[in-house]
Amino acid sequence: MSLTANWQQKADRLALQTHAFINGQFVAATDNATLPCINPATREKLADVACCDENDVNAAVAAAKTAFKSGIWSRQSPAARKTILLKLAELLVEKADELALADTLDMGKPIAETTAIDVPGAIDCLRWTAEAIDKIYGEIAPTDPSALALISREPVGVVAAITPWNYPLMMAMWKLAPALACGNSIVLKPSEKSPLSALLLAELAKQAGIPDGVLNVVPGLGEVAGKALALHNDVQVLTFTGSTRVAGLLMQYAGQSNLKRVWLEAGGKSPNIVFGDCDDLETAAKTAAAAIFSNQGEVCIAGSRLYLHKSIKARFLELLLEETSNYQPGNPLDPATRMGPLVDELQINTVQRYIDSALSEGGTLLTGEIPAIEDGKGFYAQPTIIDNTNNQMRCVREEIFGPVLSVIEFEEEAEVIALANDSDYGLGACVWTDNLKRAHRVAREIESGMVWVNGWADGDQTVPFGGVKGSGNGRDKSLHALEKYTELKTTWFRL
Repeated sequence: MSLTANWQQKADRLALQTHAFINGQFVAATDNATLPCINPATREKLADVACCDENDVNAAVAAAKTAFKSGIWSRQSPAARKTILLKLAELLVEKADELALADTLDMGKPIAETTAIDVPGAIDCLRWTAEAIDKIYGEIAPTDPSALALISREPVGVVAAITPWNYPLMMAMWKLAPALACGNSIVLKPSEKSPLSALLLAELAKQAGIPDGVLNVVPGLGEVAGKALALHNDVQVLTFTGSTRVAGLLMQYAGQSNLKRVWLEAGGKSPNIVFGDCDDLETAAKTAAAAIFSNQGEVCIAGSRLYLHKSIKARFLELLLEETSNYQPGNPLDPATRMGPLVDELQINTVQRYIDSALSEGGTLLTGEIPAIEDGKGFYAQPTIIDNTNNQMRCVREEIFGPVLSVIEFEEEAEVIALANDSDYGLGACVWTDNLKRAHRVAREIESGMVWVNGWADGDQTVPFGGVKGSGNGRDKSLHALEKYTELKTTWFRL
C-alpha cells in the first residue's frame, strides 16, 4: 500500500466530533443549526458541525464563569494544573495522526505539514507552557521597611479565544495552553472553516482531567458566535488570530461592552529583502519560495513582498523559478505534496482578483496561472510570481493570503528600508545579507514584531510571536504570553 493510500484509509476511518462542547458535554446547538465542513481537495462534505449562536455562547460563558468561581481549576496549585496539561499533551501524541488528518481534510493543508509542524508544534507549546507555570514567582517591592508590598499574578477569569482556519490546532494551542496554565476558564470559537481539530481536542481535554466548564468549544460563524463573545460582559480577555478587519471590529465590541482586554494577532504583508552582498542566493531563493508557497500562502507571516537588489535580481529569479516548480499543488494526503488546495471557493476567488489586479496595473506574470477549480474537484491555485510591481499596487499593499509573490527591485539600503516600512502591517520581515553591520542596522530599522536574518519563520516556543501596527498587539508563545492571561495585583501591608 502506498503512503497516500495509507493516509486515505486512515481518513476514511476517522471519527469526527460534530457537536459543541459546553460544560463538559457534547451538545447540539440550541436551535439544532449546523454548518457544513467541506474538504477543499474534493469539494465533498466531511460533516455537519453544530453552528452555535448567542444562546450557546451564553451557556458556554456561564459554564466557564461558574467553573472559575468554584476554584476547581483556578485555585488548583500550578503543579497540579501542570500534571493535567502534561497528560493532555501525551493524549495529543497518541492521537497525532487523527488530529493531523482533521486539519488536512478540513482546510487542505498537506499531511506532511500537519504531521511535521502543526501537531508537533501544538504538543511542544502545551508541554513547554505547562512546565513553565510553576516556575514563575511573584515579587516583593523595595518599599520602606515600615511596609511590605507584594506583587502577584492571578488568573483573569473567563477567556474567549477566536482562532483562525490556516493553522487550526496549533494556533488554538498558542491561546489555550497559557490561558489554562494560568488557571483561567476558556470559551474557544474555532473558525467555521476548520472546527474539527478543536472538537477532537475538547474530547482529549476531558479525558486528561480538565474539569467540566473549564474548556468549552463553540463552533459557529464569526459574525454571530464571535461577536457574542466579544460583546459578553463576563468575558475578561479576548484573544484573537485572524484578519486586521475583524481585529478592528473586536476592539470596538470590547469598548461597547466591559472594556475587556483584547489581544490581537492580525494580518501581515511581510517584506523579504535580499541584498547584493548575500553570498548564498540558492538558500535565499529556496527559502523565499517556502516563505510564500508553504501552506498555499495562507500564512500570516508569508514573505509576500520580495525586494531584490538590482545586482542579483536576474540570477535570483532564475533560482526562484526553479524552486517554485517544487510547489505544484496536489493531493494533500500524499506525503510528497508541498502545496494543497486553498481553503474554499471564496479564497480562490480572492486570489484570482488580486492576480487580475496586479496584471492590470502593469505587473508581469513570471509563473502561475489564474486559479481555477480543477474539474470541479478542488480549490487549487498555482504558485504565482509577479514581477515589476511597486508599493502603490494592491497586490503589494494588501494581504492576499494565497500563493502570490510580488517582486520589487531596489538599489539602495535606505530605499528598501523605506519601502519595507511603507505598509499598514508589521508582523514579520526577512533580511538576507552577509554584512554583519548591515544585518543589525536593517533589522533595527524594520518596523516589525519579528525579523529573521538569513532565514524565514525560524523560532521556537521560547520566543514571542506577534506584530506591530495593523498586525496587532500582545504576543503568543514564550513567557510573555502568560502576561496576557493574568491580572497583576499589588497587596500592601502596613507593618
